[in-house]
Amino acid sequence: MIKEQLQHKINFKTKPLGALGALEKIALQIGTIQNTLSPQLTKPTIIIFAADHGIAKEGVSAYPQEVTFQMVMNFLQGGAAINVFAQQNKIDLKVVDAGVNFDFEANENLIDLKIGRGTNCFLANKAMTDTQIMECIIAPNYTIKKLYEDGCNIIGFGEMGIGNTSAATMLMSNFCNLPIEDCAGRGTGLNNEQLNKKIEILKRAKDFHGEIKDPIQALQAFGGFEIAQMCYAMQRAFEYNMTILVDGFIASTAFLVAYNTNPNILKNAIFCHLSDEHGHKNLLNYLGVEPLLKLGMRLGEGTGCAVAYPLIESAISFLNNMASFESAGVSNKE
Repeated sequence: MIKEQLQHKINFKTKPLGALGALEKIALQIGTIQNTLSPQLTKPTIIIFAADHGIAKEGVSAYPQEVTFQMVMNFLQGGAAINVFAQQNKIDLKVVDAGVNFDFEANENLIDLKIGRGTNCFLANKAMTDTQIMECIIAPNYTIKKLYEDGCNIIGFGEMGIGNTSAATMLMSNFCNLPIEDCAGRGTGLNNEQLNKKIEILKRAKDFHGEIKDPIQALQAFGGFEIAQMCYAMQRAFEYNMTILVDGFIASTAFLVAYNTNPNILKNAIFCHLSDEHGHKNLLNYLGVEPLLKLGMRLGEGTGCAVAYPLIESAISFLNNMASFESAGVSNKE
């Protein structure tokens, strides 16, 4: 019922039918999520989950593993792209240590959910132990609950972790039934030779693990701690009926696993941009969704969520504040 009422409200604004394009779809979606004709966005927040990966030691990234903890320090000091965009658009930013290979000093801006100092290399092992994957499922519960209780109803997800495009490639290939070549990309900027090496390494891992359709077992096999925690944080956000903003390739892969656990989560998700990472388009096609933006970005960190957020605000603003034909005394078409 509310969906039809919202569509009627959108259609009778002072504009041709459908003239605001994707903004109309967002207004309809968020109004339906909140079950109201006058939805509001409250305390928007982006959470960056950070962790290290054992597969990084196999040379699948152009950057050394130390960059993970160095970038977390950069987030905490306010110097990264996500800090700039979040501040610009008045979005709260949280950073989670899900499993970085570094011991951080206590920091009010860092949430300590460390499972370990990076996953195992998944070439010939599972990335996580049974205990670790169970800890990943539980770890983000309090953080999401606290955000919800503090009034947040729209939440974006970002990540940081050298090697995590490899983990995401394995998960995407597994759930989308696509060859590694259709999923793997350049990540941190690999050249052609390095990319070919990455693909060959990941093919070996796929041969070792085989097909894994259980979401928990797949996360355990390939990691990482940040992808698994993000996946279950998304599920908790859905349980609290938040609007979920999905960033690029890594975040979309975490969402893919959540979707394979509960397909209904798709109703609450907005896919903020099409990453320039090779596999992202195929992943979005698999989910049957349209991204808001296509800017050639492939940074991660939740930057796509932060950059797209003003458009989402615009969608809610026109729905709540734009005149209708009747209220404005403007003639509608015959």
